[in-house]
Amino acid sequence: MIEAFQSEFMRNALFAGLLAGVACGIIGTLVVANRIVFISGGIAHAAYGGIGLAVFFRIPPLTGAVGFALATSMIMSAVTLRNKQRADTVVGVLWALGMALGIIMIDLTPGYNVDLMSYLFGSILAVPRADILMIALVDVGVLIIVGALYNSFLAMSFDEEFAMAMGVRVGVLYYILLGMIALTVITLIRIVGLVLVIALLTIPPFIAEKFCRSLKAMMVTSVFLNALFSLIGLWLSYKFNLTSGATIIMVAAAFFFASVAYERVRNHLGIRSSAFG
Repeated sequence: MIEAFQSEFMRNALFAGLLAGVACGIIGTLVVANRIVFISGGIAHAAYGGIGLAVFFRIPPLTGAVGFALATSMIMSAVTLRNKQRADTVVGVLWALGMALGIIMIDLTPGYNVDLMSYLFGSILAVPRADILMIALVDVGVLIIVGALYNSFLAMSFDEEFAMAMGVRVGVLYYILLGMIALTVITLIRIVGLVLVIALLTIPPFIAEKFCRSLKAMMVTSVFLNALFSLIGLWLSYKFNLTSGATIIMVAAAFFFASVAYERVRNHLGIRSSAFG
């Protein structure tokens, strides 16, 4: 396995995967614990509208994507916080609207063509060191915010009504969480691709939830699993000449289905599952 990472571009890809896994593991734990996976996917896809607007107005695509994603996340927060039963409808509409707007704005831009597929799947093997530093800064920001608000996030994730009774401003916390999702996803989308970001954001926390008894343990386990998936996926992609991002996702999916199978066997045998709280 060591020979696979002797090249600088493979080492950069590994560093990018490991660092992306930190932010995705922590934020993903909150996403899975609060059952808002679909909302996080909606924010990410709606950001395509920002990319299209940025291309049309000749501003950096990342700037447009971040601004549009933050605006979309705030709209989603306002609507879904009041009526979570209809959240899927609102998210679906904004998801489709954002992607359609992005494509149309790019079509209207004369003499300019952007390959949106590059934002969908990314190019983790072409990550420069400057982008690795940017991912590290995102990790630091996520660690600071989540660390400062950990107890409040724990209360909201465990029991929202109890959290409100204890004086936690659940509404404000919900806005902060969706804002962090937007910034994390959009920062990483250009580097590792939307599909890989969503995979790292959702699969490890889903697996970790089955084995962990606390939110903190779930975060640590999710970060570890992200690192494991990135390491194995990059090695397999090098060994068999496969697309790196897709291979990492396939490794994560294999662990996902293995965890589902394990849970079914455990339930069949009557083994007590881990309690989250």
